[in-house]
Amino acid sequence: MKYEAVIGLEIHAQLLTSSKAFCGCSTKFGAEANTQVCPVCLGMPGTLPVLNKKAVEFAVKMALATHCKINNKSIFARKNYFYPDLPKGYQISQYNEPLTQKGYIDIEVTGEKKRIGITRIHMEEDAGKLLHGETLEDEGFSFVDLNRAGVPLIEIVSEPDIRTAEEAVEYLKALRDILVYLEICDGNMEEGSFRCDANVSIRPKGQKEFGTKAELKNINSFRFVQKAIEYEIKRQIEVVEDGGKIVQETRLFDSDKGITVSMRSKEEAHDYRYFPEPDLLPLMVDEAWIEEIKGTLPELPAEKRERFVREYGIPSYDAGVLTATRELANYYEESVRKYEGQGARGKGQEISPPKVVSNWVMGELLRLLKEDNRDVKDCPVNPEKLVKLIRMVDAGAVNLKTAKEVFEEVYKTGKEPDAIVKEKGLVQVSDEGTIIKAIDEVINANPKELADYKAGKEKLFGFFVGQAMKATKGQANPQVLNKLLKERLGK
Repeated sequence: MKYEAVIGLEIHAQLLTSSKAFCGCSTKFGAEANTQVCPVCLGMPGTLPVLNKKAVEFAVKMALATHCKINNKSIFARKNYFYPDLPKGYQISQYNEPLTQKGYIDIEVTGEKKRIGITRIHMEEDAGKLLHGETLEDEGFSFVDLNRAGVPLIEIVSEPDIRTAEEAVEYLKALRDILVYLEICDGNMEEGSFRCDANVSIRPKGQKEFGTKAELKNINSFRFVQKAIEYEIKRQIEVVEDGGKIVQETRLFDSDKGITVSMRSKEEAHDYRYFPEPDLLPLMVDEAWIEEIKGTLPELPAEKRERFVREYGIPSYDAGVLTATRELANYYEESVRKYEGQGARGKGQEISPPKVVSNWVMGELLRLLKEDNRDVKDCPVNPEKLVKLIRMVDAGAVNLKTAKEVFEEVYKTGKEPDAIVKEKGLVQVSDEGTIIKAIDEVINANPKELADYKAGKEKLFGFFVGQAMKATKGQANPQVLNKLLKERLGK
């Protein structure tokens, strides 16, 4: 029997507000444990929550970006459960009347587009963080850090429209990209500001009814999301085919072993005993404010990718890489504008100016940024310096190999590319007399290779190019060198 998976994702995104959801405590990551707390987020008797307006604005932004219906009136609720990292014994969340409902985003997997529905986006506060036996001295003890308690979250709940682990990852990436573009979440899965739980079930192909689902937790990277879902699908199929039944439960993903393990039975909504939060008035969001927020939305990743392909004529793969962040997309566009604005030579050539810039950004720039774990906004090679270097290649002042070396030096030092070329004596040699002299020396030094070449071993041409480049310390103009070498070897 053939089975298909039915997958829904619950994503928690920590909002980039400077203070918590219902109090003035800082949300800064990495502070000493339990230093960013107050009586409100500690749940002390007699305290009252006050809603953070900026958190509401951020939630509305995400709703607009994902085509959700925004409810003018929504209700906060108490979600009751007892866990050491939940100081109040309940979490302020939303349930029956959330802020937004019924949206969607489009993803692309193996060249095919698919629409994934969004059931709801609701607001809630985060819990604290449990620390289990972090050192040998602490072995056998657990500690709680409540700095994160009360940090504002949005929970994005998908429809069960996802069928494969690949689709799940693409959906997750698409949501992360939107959140980062909107500048409402940093999307950092390792630090826990962007977290994913996956509900996974299987059913025979063609069956409409859903199977029993398992919820997967503790997944902190895109790679692990894919691995966890793939393993869980395989596990559930094996259970069913062996005559067993799937148990509704919460399972943890063990990244070291690449398996999911049972944690506890899965709660239902009634287990949380939701009821309206008595200390908060209904949240009212009027149309005028929604329209005001809509006017602040940037061009979103999918729109920008399509425009890059259409406007710049670059491959969709390039467009996907270059629009990964707003900063990178802005860097690329500014570079293209400066390059074309100076009369780019690429227009009549095989490679268009936007593709020339794309190659440099995707190649040299991203390679060095990755090595340094550095963001493009902190890059010492600004678009002006990059374009200056590309134009030096166009003008024949340096060859491409040398230009890449110069780029790395500009990146390390922040100096101007022409200053580095002058300082290191890297100016490209185009003088035919100088190049012919180097070619003749190479030919005279390699009589056997010359005889073999003339006997028909044309691949040896590359050998002579390499030797001649070596003789000119890599500074010979490649076009001039190739032309003259062919002439000399043809004698």
